Amino acid sequence: MFSIYAIELENIWKVFPGNVQANCDITLRIGEGEVHGLLGENGAGKTTLMNVLYGLLSRTSGTVKIRGKEVNFKSPQDAIRLGIGMVHQHFKLIPIMTVTENVVLGAEPLYANLTANLKYWRPSINPALPTNFRSAEKKILRIAEENGLQIDPYAKIQDLSVGLQQRVELIKILYRDADILILDEPTAVLTPQEVDELFETLETFRKEGKTIILITHKLREPMTICDRITVLRRGELVGTVKRVDTSREQLAEMMVGRPVVFRVAKTPAKPTDTVLSVENLHVQDDRGLPAVRDISFEVKRGEILGLAGVHGNGQDELVEAIWGLRKVHHGEIYIEGERVTKYRPRKMRATGVGYIPQDRQKQGLILDFTTKENLILGGQHEPPFATGPRGFLLNALDITNYSNILVKDFDIRLRDIDEPISTLSGGNQQKVVAARAIGPNPKLLLASHPTRGLDVGATEYIHNVLIRMRDQGVAIFLISADLDEIRNVSDRIAVIFKGELVAIRTPEETDERELGLLMAGEQRAIPSEELTQ
Repeated sequence: MFSIYAIELENIWKVFPGNVQANCDITLRIGEGEVHGLLGENGAGKTTLMNVLYGLLSRTSGTVKIRGKEVNFKSPQDAIRLGIGMVHQHFKLIPIMTVTENVVLGAEPLYANLTANLKYWRPSINPALPTNFRSAEKKILRIAEENGLQIDPYAKIQDLSVGLQQRVELIKILYRDADILILDEPTAVLTPQEVDELFETLETFRKEGKTIILITHKLREPMTICDRITVLRRGELVGTVKRVDTSREQLAEMMVGRPVVFRVAKTPAKPTDTVLSVENLHVQDDRGLPAVRDISFEVKRGEILGLAGVHGNGQDELVEAIWGLRKVHHGEIYIEGERVTKYRPRKMRATGVGYIPQDRQKQGLILDFTTKENLILGGQHEPPFATGPRGFLLNALDITNYSNILVKDFDIRLRDIDEPISTLSGGNQQKVVAARAIGPNPKLLLASHPTRGLDVGATEYIHNVLIRMRDQGVAIFLISADLDEIRNVSDRIAVIFKGELVAIRTPEETDERELGLLMAGEQRAIPSEELTQ
């Protein structure tokens, strides 16, 4: 098919200590100028294979060729010198630094006339050599304009949205003149609008002749933009297919080894009494500006209320206020009639509330802790995990047994529950967060983006768990940027725009077009008292 291969991976094996086989005899060839999808479940070995290509990991055996020449990268610097760039699933950016500082980090441009500028250099104040940031800013603006990646080079990373941070990562590899781009789960934390913008950027890259490898567990991306798609399962190559010759159903079956149902089977909800009641809630964001404006709604026992909205419209602040992570500026929150407005997370958990946070690494996990320690976080001071005064003594056997049950039930792929959770793939980390919230059988579940980063099989499982919990009488408040998820799982759908609830619909009486218009503020807000009816 291709006269020139940009990348040839031949018989690649990667075996970790303990005889854990992450990649098993994989042969993969990617054409020059091709957009190639690398698809598979969480923990299938996709990222490991690309980390071998990028020089982050050494291969156990096999051969790597770049444009026909065999290479043996010792570090990512070797790959970068040959024009390979990688955008990782969890961005490698320094929040307090500017866009320009992050982009040039490790490749700082010195002044052309360095000798003349050395007289202004004071090692005691700044030990680094003088850097010509002006030339860097010009190059960044040129790259941004040519590739549709508009960005403020003076902005600090901590002030940028997730979508803009990803732009910075793309600009960073283009700044180093990369023409082979590896994108690891690039849409995992993006809104639908940001995903569309990313696809437009990738189309620009394709027209420029760049080779792109798209690592993903989702089906929309490869079926939208890829030329060919390679599927891995449990570290082994299942096959490579042309996009025009395959379907979502076939790819899903290749991924998980069985047919996958994309639409959740559920009976009509039978809601009873109110579990969560939010009344006239006002919440501020980190800058002290209004994020949630006079919101009122209820979630009843035996129903799933989904909250749809474009990222940054107050949904994160809303759920954090309910859970007790963020101060309520005005208004009240009740759980089964009990006022919990000022409760902190530990007390909310004791009240019977479970919480899946929207950012697993920043809010959901302690990366240096083991998997089993993360699975009991929040309940580590309670029986059966602890005994003695204030729960100071941990019961290791009970913790291990409980963790093994959750690992099996949620199909968490790992080497050992006693290894740091940082060794798990992003999707398996998300499974840990979901299992911890669902395991104690809460009366109310606050699920913020519960399937973010999960493959199609794991997503199907979580959706079925949510429906089963609903049928058992649990009240579920679901926040998601995925409209398919919102429409498939929810019994009622609330839409938030600029911190206000603008509508509540049932899935049967709305569609993606109307929801999209509501999310964009194209319909006038409805008084809050009508939304609770």
